[in-house]
Amino acid sequence: MSLNNNNPNPIAVYYEHPDWFRPLFNELEKREIRVEKQNAAEHLFRIAEKDFSYDVLFNRMSPSAYLRNNAQAIFYTSSLLESLEKKGIKVINGSKAWKYEISKALQLNLLESLGLPYPKAVVINHPSQAVSASEGLRFPIVVKANIGGSGAGIVKFNSREELQQAVAENNIDLGLDATALVQEFIPARGGSIHRVETLGGKYLYGIKVYTSGESFNLCPADICQTTTGQELTRNACALDAPKNGLKVEAFTPSQEIIEQIEQIIQATGIEVGGIEYIIDDRDGQLYYYDVNALSNFVADATNVIGFDPHEKLVDYIEKVANLKKEEVL
Repeated sequence: MSLNNNNPNPIAVYYEHPDWFRPLFNELEKREIRVEKQNAAEHLFRIAEKDFSYDVLFNRMSPSAYLRNNAQAIFYTSSLLESLEKKGIKVINGSKAWKYEISKALQLNLLESLGLPYPKAVVINHPSQAVSASEGLRFPIVVKANIGGSGAGIVKFNSREELQQAVAENNIDLGLDATALVQEFIPARGGSIHRVETLGGKYLYGIKVYTSGESFNLCPADICQTTTGQELTRNACALDAPKNGLKVEAFTPSQEIIEQIEQIIQATGIEVGGIEYIIDDRDGQLYYYDVNALSNFVADATNVIGFDPHEKLVDYIEKVANLKKEEVL
């Protein structure tokens, strides 16, 4: 192990979900890398603090924290990351990446600026705007909370009448920041979406996730079955992974798609992240629709994709920490 300096814990991992990061912690422990575990839900920071027990912090905060009664940590994290960066701490998936993680509107703005395809959408800030925002969109549509995660805050409407009724009955929830997308729902060709994981701004691997189209929780750590029906090792899945029937298989996209995904991920400052895209069953059009800075690798990855991405992730963390050490020295 090469991470030796005056700090007792040169690496900190800032996380919230209790189970998603067990494989990461296991790999760090296996390599005898000292790590300071920081639970975001119980965290505080001192404005004047200048001496830290670590040089590098890996941000693993989740925007779906509000589903686990930890909503308070979401906006807090923005202030924390900026504070650390200004004091010289290297943050993997820092404040810029986090900004995109907690705003689906910003994600689509980025795709627009890059000239890449995404499902047509309108951003609203009050439920009363939902019906007028749907004008010019193809139904079905979804109302998607700006801050989501694990498919939370997404509701599908098959007709304008359904949407009007939901608005009239005050059943439209815009989420934590009272901002949402009114967006065209894309029927998936072959019943699958594609997710590509990246590391250090480069392609790492791809998977296909097969879904009914009615479930929006497509977190790869929660998918515990292959397309052949083989149950993936449960100790590799989150303990609270739902029995949602989703199936997964390895998939390699075209070089053009890989290059576009690397363009997206590099523009967001995301060092460890995933991009999801879908092929419209109606006309074969590809749409990018989700940018993830909290990238949970697929459960039982060795079985699915042929290698353990956590090994490559820890290689990357070591590289970043050693570069930071050289910078400090």
